[in-house]
Amino acid sequence: MPRPLRVAIVGAGPAGIYAADALLKSATAVEPGVSIDLFERMPAPFGLIRYGVAPDHPRIKGIVTALHQVLDKPQIRLFGNVDYPRDIDLDTLRSFYDAVIFSTGATADRALGIPGIELDGSYGAADFVSWYDGHPDVPRTWPLEAEKVAVLGVGNVALDVARILAKTADELLPTEIPANVYDGLKASRAKEIHVFGRRGPAQAKFSPMELRELDHSPTIEVIVNPEDIDYDEGSIATRRGNKQADMVAKTLENWAIRDVGERPHKLFLHFFESPSEILGEDGRVVGLRTERTELDGTGNVKGTGTHTDWDVTAVYRAVGYLSDELPKLPWDVASGTVPDEAGRVIEDSGDHLASTYVTGWIRRGPIGLIGHTKGDANETVGSLLEDFAAGRLHTPASPAPEAVDAYLGDRGVRYTTWEGWHRLDAAERALGEPQARERVKLVERDEMLDASGA
Repeated sequence: MPRPLRVAIVGAGPAGIYAADALLKSATAVEPGVSIDLFERMPAPFGLIRYGVAPDHPRIKGIVTALHQVLDKPQIRLFGNVDYPRDIDLDTLRSFYDAVIFSTGATADRALGIPGIELDGSYGAADFVSWYDGHPDVPRTWPLEAEKVAVLGVGNVALDVARILAKTADELLPTEIPANVYDGLKASRAKEIHVFGRRGPAQAKFSPMELRELDHSPTIEVIVNPEDIDYDEGSIATRRGNKQADMVAKTLENWAIRDVGERPHKLFLHFFESPSEILGEDGRVVGLRTERTELDGTGNVKGTGTHTDWDVTAVYRAVGYLSDELPKLPWDVASGTVPDEAGRVIEDSGDHLASTYVTGWIRRGPIGLIGHTKGDANETVGSLLEDFAAGRLHTPASPAPEAVDAYLGDRGVRYTTWEGWHRLDAAERALGEPQARERVKLVERDEMLDASGA
């Protein structure tokens, strides 16, 4: 009697869930269908949306509704609080499944090679995001003594970090932030936030809506220096060919020509300033040195040799995320990704690592918005199904679904399920109800496991 095609997906964030959805929609190509298990190292699913999106972005968090509909399908099981490779490794996965898809994303900070990066008061944006999003594996407190803060980078993560630092705790209280985050932000001394980009307005990677949201807070005055509004031929071409880049530039232009208001927190957006050194004294940050740059005609910039020292006592680098290397898979150190061709994992020899695939940021790096991972997932699943049709997938020794439960049980792994997520979701909503909040996020891993009935 034929059995369903068994597929494991490691990582239950948007990329992994989109891959599961693509598999289900392609199930007509497989007889008698597919059976999918998602493995997630966190007790809760949704990855970046739960632990990487700022809490004051309910519009983006609304994507969870669509992901819910996928995970509600009976062909999908969730195994949360299961770590790869500590709790289950590649060889074990291959013994249970016809194919394995890795969608583990990117959660670490990319390095920035300038002097002083190691000083006390120099932070990675990813670490700060994990703190304010209530990640269970990070400290419960965050040092927020600095009155003047620098944020390095001109992408959406830099905007999130700057906005959270500039907003008051009470503005964020209606969101799902845990009590420890509210208390930390309540004690924050930040009054000036300086965001630095080494290129110009046309090259900023902000989303137009994210940028405009900066100006919505009644406590944040967004300030742009008119001298930073500059374009060369390459910049003009970028604006003509990219509607979003043009919208961003127009917003920045409007802010540059208006009078500075009296909102108490000042948020400066600086362009053509390339960070060259974090200045320190007695092991702590006491300033940031930047080099003024200028456009070279192509949209790129060159240094001018003119330096400025900025009076800041904390620096956050938001220059990109980096994926963790996955044991037993090939690794491209330069890009921080698993080498692939159309989603098929490619070994150093150039051969496809049989029945093994990647999708999302672990495949192509941390670029693009959440929705962009859909196309990625479709291509990867297409390759998997091509290999299935051609008989190139290996045959697992123990394909029965209950073999996975038995394996985790024998190893004493305390795992959560999709039903457990519903219990955790209900518990968080109940915590928020007395305060008329949608939810209050649980942050301690044991509390999450208990609420989930793990």
